Amino acid sequence: MIELRPFEQLGGADHGWLNARHHFSFAEYRDPKRMNWGLLRVWNDDTIAANSGFPPHPHSDMEIITYVRTGAITHEDGLGNKGRTAAGDVQVMSAGTGIVHAEYNFEPVETTLFQIWILPTGRGGAPSWGQRPFPKAERAGKFVTLASGIAGDGDVLPIRTDARVLGATLKAGTSAVYDLGRGRHAYLVPAEGEVEVNGVRIGTRDGAAIRDVERIEVKALKDAEIVLVDTA
Repeated sequence: MIELRPFEQLGGADHGWLNARHHFSFAEYRDPKRMNWGLLRVWNDDTIAANSGFPPHPHSDMEIITYVRTGAITHEDGLGNKGRTAAGDVQVMSAGTGIVHAEYNFEPVETTLFQIWILPTGRGGAPSWGQRPFPKAERAGKFVTLASGIAGDGDVLPIRTDARVLGATLKAGTSAVYDLGRGRHAYLVPAEGEVEVNGVRIGTRDGAAIRDVERIEVKALKDAEIVLVDTA
């Protein structure tokens, strides 16, 4: 099963400094059919104006992954962590028992990013934050794991849940495959470009909700940058 969720049909809000589109129910956008997809709870497509951002606010019991598409985001939290995550790189925050953080776009241009929230498989635990560069050249023609809570996934950003976040870059006419397996949920969004997923055409920033598919075959119709989440 593959359900196309066109970008134009997503929920969202324009706050001036923040233009947000929501793949799932979030804030004032409510859709009972889009509360979650497996353990995936939130996928926000955010455009943040220059010299603006999210002031300090709390989170708990959530795995929050930020994939920066253009520009950069600077994170600060109550644990003393501070770091700048630039385009193509990823940051992860395990909220655990609770954390207060802020995210600012200190760049002279707008920043665009995907913010992805995944439910943890257990409550509590000490909060943490981390970031890593993931050069797009290393994802050329294949899916590369960016963050994972699945045993055996090696040196990636850790998350406390039965899920992995992957990225791939494909040239037009090339393909990549991902073995999902029955009973798993996947959500795929092209950050750039246009692809065909098991025969279903997916445009830039559209969502594809995938379930009970053994193998995902992605063919690039245009040069594409893809983010994929696989969860229980």
